Amino acid sequence: MINGDCDKVKECLSQLDNPYDAITRVDPRDGLGCTALHVAAWEGHAHIVKELPEHGWHGAQLIIDCLRAKELDMALDLLQRCPILAINLTAENSSSTPIMELAGMHSAFLSGTQLGFWQKLIYNRMHIESANLSIHATYAIISKQEDDRHNRMDLTHSIIRLYKELINGLLKLLGVNQLRKMKWIHTRSTDILCFISEMVKVGHLTSTQLDIVKTSIFKAVEHGHIEFITHICQAHPPFVKSVNECQTNIFQFAVECRQNEIYSLIYGLDKENQRYFGSCATKYPELMLHVAGSLSPLLRFNHIHGAALQMQRELQWFKEVEKIVPLALHEIPNSDGMTPHELFTKNHENLKVEAKNSMKGTASSCTVVGALIVTIMFAVAFIVPGGNNGNTGAPMFIAKKLFLVFIISDTLSLVFSTTSVIVFLGILTSRFAEDDFLTNLPTKMLIGLFTLFLSIAAMMIAFSSALIVMLREEHSWAIAPSIVVACIPVGSFIWLQFPLLIETFMSTYGSGVFDKKVKPWVEF
Repeated sequence: MINGDCDKVKECLSQLDNPYDAITRVDPRDGLGCTALHVAAWEGHAHIVKELPEHGWHGAQLIIDCLRAKELDMALDLLQRCPILAINLTAENSSSTPIMELAGMHSAFLSGTQLGFWQKLIYNRMHIESANLSIHATYAIISKQEDDRHNRMDLTHSIIRLYKELINGLLKLLGVNQLRKMKWIHTRSTDILCFISEMVKVGHLTSTQLDIVKTSIFKAVEHGHIEFITHICQAHPPFVKSVNECQTNIFQFAVECRQNEIYSLIYGLDKENQRYFGSCATKYPELMLHVAGSLSPLLRFNHIHGAALQMQRELQWFKEVEKIVPLALHEIPNSDGMTPHELFTKNHENLKVEAKNSMKGTASSCTVVGALIVTIMFAVAFIVPGGNNGNTGAPMFIAKKLFLVFIISDTLSLVFSTTSVIVFLGILTSRFAEDDFLTNLPTKMLIGLFTLFLSIAAMMIAFSSALIVMLREEHSWAIAPSIVVACIPVGSFIWLQFPLLIETFMSTYGSGVFDKKVKPWVEF
C-alpha cells in the first residue's frame, strides 16, 4: 500500500479467504483507527483507492483522508460510487463527516483565501476545467501522456522539454503555478460541493442526516465559506432558517463570527425575511443587535491594522446590524438587563482605550515632525540659496526658473506642514467618543498623514532645486547623487505610512464592509 504497488496488493488479496475484510480491518497497533485504504489515500495512491473501493464503516473516513491530502479527484470518484458517504459518520461515537470536513477546509474555496491585486488578476484569468470526465478516463489520459513523454528521446523533443521546464521554472518563481494549483483545488472542491448539493436536493434524508448537513452549514459560516452556504441552501431552502443548539440562525452566527460576506446574503432576501431574521432571538435570549455588541473574535482582527481601525470595524458592524433590526427592538435588554448599545460599550471599553492611545501616539509623533518642517521651511524662506543682492535686497538667483520652483515648493511645504500640525492637534484634543472612531477621527488622520506627506515631498523638491541652482555650474556631478539621497525620506514615508493611509481611506470611504447589491439567491 505504501509503495503504491497495486498489482502486488491484488496478488496478496487473491490468496486470502476474505480480501475485503483485509483492506477494511483496522490495524490494532494503530491508534488512529486506520485501514490499509486510508494509508493508500494519505500516500496519494489514487489507483489503489480506485481499484479497491471501501463501502464499509470507514468509507467516510477514507473520503476525509482524500480531502485532507488534496486528492479531490479521488474523493469525487468515491462519492460518485457511494453518494451517501458524504454525510456518513466516520465512527459510531464520532461527529466527523466528509461534508463537515469540506465545510471547514480553509483552502477549499476562494472565500477562504486572501489574494493581492495581481494575484486576483492572474487568478481570474486562469481556466480550470470542471470534472466533466470520469475519473477513470482522466487517469488513463495522464498515464498515456506520461508513457509518451518517456518514449520521446530525440533532440527536437528534448529542446521542447527544456523550454517547457524553463517556462515552468519561471511560472513557479512568479507564483503562477501556486495560483493554478489553488484554483484547481477551488474548482474541484466546488465540483464536490455541487455533487453533494444535488444529493441533498434529490435525496430523502433522515432527521439525523439533516442535522449533520445543518451542522456543516454553521461550520461553513464560521470559516466564511459563502459558496458552501449558497449551494446547500439553494438545494434545500429550509436550511436558511435553521438554528444551532443555541437557537442562533446563520445570520446571527455570521455576526458573531464577523463574517461579512455571509451576513451580506441577508440583502438578497426580501424585506419580510430581513425583518424576520432581525427579530429572531437566541436561547439566552439575545437579539442580533446584542450579538453585534459582543467583541469580534481575535482571528478576525488579525488582518486589520491598528486598534483604531479595529474599533471602526466594530462600529460599522453594529451600525449595519442596527439597520436590519426593527427600531422597536433597539432598546430591548438581554438576560443581564443590558441594551445592545450598553453591551457594546462594555465589551469594547478596552479596545476603545487602545484605539485612543494608538491615535494619540501617532498624532503626537506626526505633530513633532510637522512642527519641525514648519520651522525649517519658514527659516529657509528668508535665507535663500545664494544670498541676497546687497543693493536691492533681492535674491541673487531670482532670475533662474529653478529658483521659482524652490520658492513655490518651500511655500507649499510650509502650508501643508502647518495644516498637518493643526489637524493632528485636533486629534489630540478630541473627546474620543465611540462614534468619533467611525468617520471623524479616521478622516482627521487621513488629512493629517496626507498633508504631512505632501509637506515632506515639497521640502525635498525645494532642497533638490536649491542644490541644482548652486551646484549646476561647477559641481554638476554631485547633483544626481544628492537628489537620489533626497528621495529616501519620501520613499520611507511611502513604505511605512502609505499602507495605513490606503487602508484607512478604504475602510472609511471605500465600497464598504458589506455587499448590499446581492441578488436574490434563494427561494423559500
